[in-house]
Amino acid sequence: MEQDLSTIKHNERYSILNGIASTVVTSISNNYFSLFAISVLGATNYQVGLISSLPQFIGMFAMILGSFLLSRLEEKKKFTALSILFTRLFVFAMVFIMYVPDEYRSWVFVLLIGFMNLPGSFTLLSWQSFIGDLIPDHRRSGFFSERNRVLTIVGMISTFLMGILLQQFDKANPVPYQFIFFFAFIFGVLEMYFLLKHVERKKEKQHSSFVNKKLSFDWGILKDKRFLIFLFCALYFNFGWQMAWPLFNIYQIKDAHATGLWISLFGVANSIAQVASYKWWGKMADKHTNAKMLIYCSLGMATAPVLTILSKNLYYLLATNIFTGLFVSGTVLILFNQLLEVTEEENRSNYIANYNVLLAIIGFVAPQFGVFLLETTNINVAMTISTIIRASSAFVFIWLYFTLKKGKQHPIKTALEQ
Repeated sequence: MEQDLSTIKHNERYSILNGIASTVVTSISNNYFSLFAISVLGATNYQVGLISSLPQFIGMFAMILGSFLLSRLEEKKKFTALSILFTRLFVFAMVFIMYVPDEYRSWVFVLLIGFMNLPGSFTLLSWQSFIGDLIPDHRRSGFFSERNRVLTIVGMISTFLMGILLQQFDKANPVPYQFIFFFAFIFGVLEMYFLLKHVERKKEKQHSSFVNKKLSFDWGILKDKRFLIFLFCALYFNFGWQMAWPLFNIYQIKDAHATGLWISLFGVANSIAQVASYKWWGKMADKHTNAKMLIYCSLGMATAPVLTILSKNLYYLLATNIFTGLFVSGTVLILFNQLLEVTEEENRSNYIANYNVLLAIIGFVAPQFGVFLLETTNINVAMTISTIIRASSAFVFIWLYFTLKKGKQHPIKTALEQ
């Protein structure tokens, strides 16, 4: 049964409000995890790497459990809302990190970030499936490009304001971070509230029975050639992408000596570029297909690591973030749209679960590999290898593009032969 237009627009409006609250949470907390860990808690490179990778390791198991739970739900809204609340409670716990004995603080902080991804993974899995059911195919590119544009603006503003706040204090002072974590929790509650305002169609009992039988975690869906090729391409690209995540933070904070204000400026610069390019990527994806545009995204993303290590000048790094942000927007938007495109609506939760479990494995291994390269060689070698992997992923996306193009032509050919 199709949704009426007013219901779709209602859900789109509250999806944006929910996204705004979620973006504020991540912009004012997640963006400063590494700075807090290094400047206040004195975390090692290995611990900074775990900030990126441990959540993915926890998420790998959470996705399996989450897919099992989600497959047995007639309605996904309440499950998603509760997952959001429990995720944000971990941020609230960070307010009290300074009351932990000094020798354990950095490890407790890393563990809080890691285990926060247990309910966080439930949120990701259920939200992707939930919103995929609510937004029709023909509205997705336009809606998600506009939604991402709005959220990027919100993220830019909130990140900049937090940077100004942190600049008023000594970089080793924990008080402003405690304020930030508490403020983030308040917006997490709003995030849950706006999620609950969505209108969800309850599945019929007989359909629910089908879901219970078919949507358990099942590797059998890997027989779907379109999904399997997308999975390989996305995982390969994400390895090169995510292995550099801790390296950027370490380079900017330890090598370039960036303060809280500069970290926020880097985020704002990246966001400005994303805002300017979201609609363009959406239009180009509609015109040329998601798969084709992923080729250009991967090439653009390949420039980020190698450009970063060319200089420690903070103004140069600011300019670099503007340039690379043009491709971040396309990557985030088009990867998600491509995932929805290659998954079947009736079995989408299962497809997304498989994708996210494997992505979680990559998300754990890749940052650790990046830190390993940093410790055994140097930052230049580690960043260069990330660039090579990102650039070479363009070739696997070319494979995806021609596979999907051939698949779309096949039904027409079959009809003509009949």
